[in-house]
Amino acid sequence: MDAPTLSITLLGAGQEVGRSCCVLQYRGKTIVCDAGVHPAHSGMASLPFIDELDWSTVDALLITHFHLDHAAALTYITEKTNFRDGKGKVYMTHPTKALHKFMMGDFVKMSSSSSDALFSPMDMAMSLAFIIPVSVHQLITPCPGISFTPYHAGHVLGACMFLIDIAGLKILYTGDYSREEDRHLVKAELPPIRPDVLIVESTYGVQSLEGRPEKELRFTTLVHSIIRRGGHVLLPTFALGRAQELLLILDEYWKKHPDLHNVPIYYASGLARKSMAVYQTYIHTMNSNIRTRFAKRDNPFVFKYISNLPQPRGWEKRIAEGPPCVVLASPGFMQSGPSRELFELWAPDSRNGLIITGYSVEGTLARDIMTEPEEFESVKGGMIPRKISVAYISFSAHVDYSQNSEFIELVKAQHVVLVHGEQTAMARLRAAMTSRYKERDEDVKIHTPRNLETLNLSFRGERVAKAIGTLADRQPRPNDVLSGLLVSKDFSYTLLDPRDLKDFAGLSTCTVTQRQKIVLGVRWQLVRWHLEGMFGSVEEGIDKEGLPTMRVMGAIDVKQTQEHELTLEWDSSASNDMLADSTLALITGIDKSPASVKLTSQPHSHSDPHSHPHAEREDPVTRIKRLAWFLEAHFGEVELHMPDESQEEPEQGEDDNEPSLLVRLDEAVAQINLVALTVASSNEALKKRVEVVLDMAVTTVGSLQQAFVSKPGGFVGAEESEKASKKAEGGGDGRDSHSDDSDVDSLLEVHD
Repeated sequence: MDAPTLSITLLGAGQEVGRSCCVLQYRGKTIVCDAGVHPAHSGMASLPFIDELDWSTVDALLITHFHLDHAAALTYITEKTNFRDGKGKVYMTHPTKALHKFMMGDFVKMSSSSSDALFSPMDMAMSLAFIIPVSVHQLITPCPGISFTPYHAGHVLGACMFLIDIAGLKILYTGDYSREEDRHLVKAELPPIRPDVLIVESTYGVQSLEGRPEKELRFTTLVHSIIRRGGHVLLPTFALGRAQELLLILDEYWKKHPDLHNVPIYYASGLARKSMAVYQTYIHTMNSNIRTRFAKRDNPFVFKYISNLPQPRGWEKRIAEGPPCVVLASPGFMQSGPSRELFELWAPDSRNGLIITGYSVEGTLARDIMTEPEEFESVKGGMIPRKISVAYISFSAHVDYSQNSEFIELVKAQHVVLVHGEQTAMARLRAAMTSRYKERDEDVKIHTPRNLETLNLSFRGERVAKAIGTLADRQPRPNDVLSGLLVSKDFSYTLLDPRDLKDFAGLSTCTVTQRQKIVLGVRWQLVRWHLEGMFGSVEEGIDKEGLPTMRVMGAIDVKQTQEHELTLEWDSSASNDMLADSTLALITGIDKSPASVKLTSQPHSHSDPHSHPHAEREDPVTRIKRLAWFLEAHFGEVELHMPDESQEEPEQGEDDNEPSLLVRLDEAVAQINLVALTVASSNEALKKRVEVVLDMAVTTVGSLQQAFVSKPGGFVGAEESEKASKKAEGGGDGRDSHSDDSDVDSLLEVHD
């Protein structure tokens, strides 16, 4: 059977940064992680390749955090595709849902005036009602066979990584994450369970970023120097996320420097003002520093030196003409909005300073301006000279190479899939990680799929069945055979006693007994002779109704209901039906068999007390003899050990009181217990080899009955072993014997 295959398809963020959207498909289940837009594009061009998926088949859509490049396409998917035709649900953490509402309201407001708006405010409101908020560390089961648990990811308030379980396959999807604790957020957690697949961001590739204390010092020093030279400081940032971290840093720095108290810090975002209530609500999800301050009634988000900028028309120009100040303005990529307007006003003045504080996507003004061009194009057209100083200090809360590589190695996944990174950065990270694994001789596969390039990964994991109910009452001993009904539900397996089905699986059982009547003009003894010839020994007796009955293979009852009428009776099952068919075919052909004609021409062969030829074949000594021949063909001479003999072999132990065969190979000895059919030897290699040959021998020399039905007592039962012992000593077993099998030595003769 082919191994189950996990399909990973990136509808966005494949060898690019933006419009994150990852589709996971495994064993008929579909999960989508994130649904963002590309910040460098607008309208339909900004969406992931959503037409490549039948959204009605999605079982769960997981959003890692509220940033637009991870969540802004959610409304379009829920309201403009067939997502609602299926049973899928949308999940995100409580803080993410609260902030997503504000972010999307602002996004719709800014794009509604455009002709290529993706959706209306009504669509956005409808999609919010479809979101199910979850808590970090909460195990969620959206449907049978799928579960996931969110873990802290750092990055921004509410951000999480998802540990996903699909039919036993574990996948860790990180989204954007940070392994460095900052002023208000905890660092990303390492999940306690090792996943099979890690899907991880690669934003910075192999870049190494400076530590938090160093970059905070460089940041505040640069801001202070721009103020001293009489300039304005522009900090383009997104309204939510890193902005709150920068506000905490600036407010603390202003508090320590009285000479700056008369220099205003403005936050040019109505969205930021609204979101502050959310930050104060979810203090408990932040780090210990924030929680401690809040417990002392010191709310860190009530800023003393920072004010939200009033937004009457023309405020940008008034600030640009006013005294030095610091302005945090959105959006971070400066494609439009307050940050773009302020930049165009301040760019011609060399006293002013621009500090890029986060990762800038290729194709945006923030990315282009980092090359410090002499001029740039304004929103209205025309070129504007650039004399403003430009600096880049990353507070983006993404992992750099050292943090990312350490996390990847700690997770220890068999497959690592890199996403959310530009092609060059991703290729360098892949080469670096491959080299590290090669040095340690570790077989870890690194994948860098492009958008719409489906990555198929095959897994052949172990399937574990839990024994419950009656089967779990007793602790099994080594080598015990545990049998029951294997129940498969939601890709998990349970082993049950059939009597426990109703209690544990809600199922009831019934037995279907089948009967088949046959009219046959032969005697009862001839039927038995043919059955023994085909199946080996049969059990003969009287049933509850007083009818002569023969039991074939322990499953099929052949009853003599009248002198020339037989009835076959059996409990229906796949194997029993097969046996019944073969028994029926055999019996209906008895009267046409040449062997029947030959036997019935000797009237006394079935009327005197002589044993049947087939019964003689079941003689235990004959079976031992055949077994010995088979073993000799593989190992050479084999010795018979009977209970009354004394053999000083260390492997015998408690098996001395039962008949056994000794196999010698060089200096090693293996003892085969003929009652239990077990092998004992101090040489493990010889033991395993003898066990394999013994299994073939029993199947070959035994009857169909012995091969098909696993009977207690092994190859020679306890009663038969006693008879074999007596016969080996030369005694009789109560029946006439016309062979020389009573001679012990003859058991081990090798006949050419």
